[in-house]
Amino acid sequence: MTTEKVSLKHWLETRWRGTLMAVIIGAASLFVSEHYGGPAVLFALLIGMAFHFLSEDRRTLAGIHFCSTTVLRWGVGLLGAKITASQLGLLSPALLAMIIGGVFATLLFGAFITRFSKWPLTEGTLAAASTAICGASAAIALAATFNHKQLREQALLAIVVTVTALSTLAMVLYPFISGWCGFNHIDAGIFLGGTIHDVAQVVGAGAMIGPDALEIASLTKMIRVALLIPILIIFMFVFSSKAHRTEEGNAKPWYKNIPMFLLGFIALAALNCTGVIPTNVSNTLGEISRLFILISISALGLKTSLGKLKEVGWTPIVLMSIDTVFLLLWVIIGIFLIRG
Repeated sequence: MTTEKVSLKHWLETRWRGTLMAVIIGAASLFVSEHYGGPAVLFALLIGMAFHFLSEDRRTLAGIHFCSTTVLRWGVGLLGAKITASQLGLLSPALLAMIIGGVFATLLFGAFITRFSKWPLTEGTLAAASTAICGASAAIALAATFNHKQLREQALLAIVVTVTALSTLAMVLYPFISGWCGFNHIDAGIFLGGTIHDVAQVVGAGAMIGPDALEIASLTKMIRVALLIPILIIFMFVFSSKAHRTEEGNAKPWYKNIPMFLLGFIALAALNCTGVIPTNVSNTLGEISRLFILISISALGLKTSLGKLKEVGWTPIVLMSIDTVFLLLWVIIGIFLIRG
């Protein structure tokens, strides 16, 4: 009993400083976002990078690492509580196929063009997945299936920064593109929800057009977010199964490679889609998830300096811009073909 108490005390003593710093940075970024506008995720990254020197202090390192790994997984698991099956009847089977097909096509296209770059396939595929599904949240969720040899922390940060910037740019430009294409509010909602990366920017762009576009855009976006479940499983078997080895070099049984955050994500999603979770509880869990992810991104920023980030170069910007244009054209052409 004494040993357990000492261990718990030591665990808290080694982590509270770094955890507190990540929480403070997350709270500051949220305050700036809510009062002055802009994505809180991007602010958390930038503020965290500005205080990178804190990660070089052994007193804060353990807590920062805890937030960038364990807290990250908690946030991803709780994301499942925001997956809903309501109002799916508003979308036709053809539109559903177009939206779902766009996610997988962008993922495959991104993996393909990565072969012509200097980036590893794992990082290029992760960049494409963040573009195809739900931006920074997808990047962080899928990154949890990799080990440190498969994914550089600088590359993950570069992906998060780039996808957030592209999503913010899309929030401003895509409503105008929708108008140029002559979309009505329903088609505009499908277009915005099917192309913009982050959920927050989808909501912002939909609100710029009108309530009908906002509702359909949110619904369409949640379909893409729901695809995080099968793609997490695919990533786990394609990438994670190669990385998780025993010290003797033998592969672990496949079921031992399933991360707990994935099981939690699937369980909460299933409960929410069947209506077991009350709306107020789902909303609360979603907010907690958002805060956890914000804290984990703050910690990732703390762990990386701008000098190290430069090592990644222009590759993520080029790759993810191409992925973004591919998805944009896929959805626009798909809407025109389906509507006739």
